[in-house]
Amino acid sequence: MTYARNQALGAYGERIAADHLRSLGMVILARNWTCQHGEIDIVARDGDTLVVCEVKTRTSTTHGTALEAVSDRKVTILRRSLARWLDVHGVSPDGVRIDVVTVWVPRSGGPRVERIAGVA
Repeated sequence: MTYARNQALGAYGERIAADHLRSLGMVILARNWTCQHGEIDIVARDGDTLVVCEVKTRTSTTHGTALEAVSDRKVTILRRSLARWLDVHGVSPDGVRIDVVTVWVPRSGGPRVERIAGVA
């Protein structure tokens, strides 16, 4: 898969993930927020909890599942980025959570979305 196609697939998955989170009653606060530590795909509010979402979009499991792609290193990057987001925005939520949203895009039919809450 080419870089441009990967980028387009990732952007599509993030749009699907954001729509899914909204359908669950979450409020999207930021998308593709970057800092010196890395990027947060989606920052959302779930009630009084601030949620950082890593979105993984896949068309096959040739290179493993979407959830398997979230390594310990990635979780460390998300934690550091979350701390920076909180500092930059001056907020102290009642709770914070890291979720993974997987988007499976089959060859036919619509995408399937799964949210795994509290992976770290």
